[in-house]
Amino acid sequence: MARFDGRTVLVTGGNSGIGRAAAIAFAAEGGRVVLGARRKEEGDRVVEEIRAAGGEAVFVPTDVTVEADVERLVAAAVDTYGGLDVAFNNAGGGSAFGPLHEQTEAAFRADVDLNLTSVFLSMRHEIPALLARGGGAIVNNSSQLGMVGIAGAGPYVAAKHAVIGLTRTAALELAQSGVRVNALVSAGVDTPMFRTTMGATPEGAAAIAGLHPLGRVAQPEEVARVVLFLASDEASFVTGAPIVVDGGWTAQ
Repeated sequence: MARFDGRTVLVTGGNSGIGRAAAIAFAAEGGRVVLGARRKEEGDRVVEEIRAAGGEAVFVPTDVTVEADVERLVAAAVDTYGGLDVAFNNAGGGSAFGPLHEQTEAAFRADVDLNLTSVFLSMRHEIPALLARGGGAIVNNSSQLGMVGIAGAGPYVAAKHAVIGLTRTAALELAQSGVRVNALVSAGVDTPMFRTTMGATPEGAAAIAGLHPLGRVAQPEEVARVVLFLASDEASFVTGAPIVVDGGWTAQ
């Protein structure tokens, strides 16, 4: 029996990168996957890929910074598959780079909304659905920059630190309910976002790889395997934990 047979799994940002890899892995292990993301064409392609391999999946266009969208996404999971068992709050990104004193309020708020407010909104609607099932698991995607600082990315760093705090708080609030909540702490990952930002040039990619003691960035599938572990019964005694998958970055 596969680890997620009969379980409904919600993945935000499921159209590319870590989210896509996790969605495909969940489906391969029996999960009925509900994808939420902004880019419909990419989301539909992931659903087609899952179905072609014999899995179950649906895509719901979602902007995770808009509460009505998040509410609709969770409702789609419940209406389509009868409930919710697992949520991977993966959507995020950064656009406000440079010295903190040069950031605008609008840029700061945009990064915080995408990386932190989105997690709050997601859990706000996911938790009642999980409680209705008698328990489940939430994995929130933070970052190694949720544990250490780096110059030039203040809004993103602040938001990702807060994701870990929010995760710990939710884990304590839900500890007696059967709902576990953990944070994924990943560093450089070879995603489309990485290839168009820090890894857009060979020099940039090499520089980021060199910041990891393992000497490379991760593949999305490597990170997805940890997400599945945290969401599975194998991690039944793990809650409130930032689980580090960063090639040694934060050990330095």
